[in-house]
Amino acid sequence: MIRGMRSMAVAVRDPEGGILVRSEALRGPLYVGLLRRVPFVRGILVLAETLTLGGRALTWSSAIASGEVDEHGEARALTPVERVFLIVTMGLALAVFFAGPVLATAWLDARIDSWIVLAIEGAIRIGFLLGYIWLIGRSDDVRRVFQYHGAEHMTIAAFEDGRELTVPAIRRYPKEHPRCGTSFLLTVAFVSIVVFAFAGTDPLWWRIASRLVLIPLVASVSYEAIRFAGFHQGWPVVRLLFAGNIALQLLTTRPPDDEHIQVAIRAFEEARDVEARL
Repeated sequence: MIRGMRSMAVAVRDPEGGILVRSEALRGPLYVGLLRRVPFVRGILVLAETLTLGGRALTWSSAIASGEVDEHGEARALTPVERVFLIVTMGLALAVFFAGPVLATAWLDARIDSWIVLAIEGAIRIGFLLGYIWLIGRSDDVRRVFQYHGAEHMTIAAFEDGRELTVPAIRRYPKEHPRCGTSFLLTVAFVSIVVFAFAGTDPLWWRIASRLVLIPLVASVSYEAIRFAGFHQGWPVVRLLFAGNIALQLLTTRPPDDEHIQVAIRAFEEARDVEARL
């Protein structure tokens, strides 16, 4: 999936080995407009956009793989039960990631200093993230997704360097990229340690509630941090502070094959064509 300034394109391999492409112009305040330029507000919009566009792309690609598309090439719409299940699943995932470490460290409140408890809570949250990514990465299907993810990064890097978008040219570039979307997750984990420190630790109900209520704030600060780092990669201190984000991509990307790079090129070219028409 490639997201342009005002467009989005998805390219997938069909069961016969061909490449199918789906693109659309992005309109509305969630994707374009003045709010996208407002610091801290735009981070919340990007988080919502990522969930929306990412979910839409995954739904369509899985429908292509399973043959569940209509005569127009559109994926079968989710039933109301499937939508509720998806929302509940995402809600539980957020609750486990943000509130789970609170419950895991609650018994320490009366035994050690609160700042140490907060540090342990943050470490557990980072451990949850790394452990989850490592675990799903052992699946063959997810490993293939990670190969496509690496191909996206390499294609973007080649374009930013002014190279021709061919497989041999793109192969020269690393599969890690400083503005990777999955880096956002690790930044969230670290930023949450600082933000939650100001929320305090007592009482327990407030500690749990604050972790959930402050998610938009954590997302906003994290986005601004990644955006700043992306534009200042030449600063050694920035590269040092965000080295963990690059290291995380050792888990979230895999070296792509030529077929993965070809699909990434097709998605990029489609997004560029839509931008030109707009």
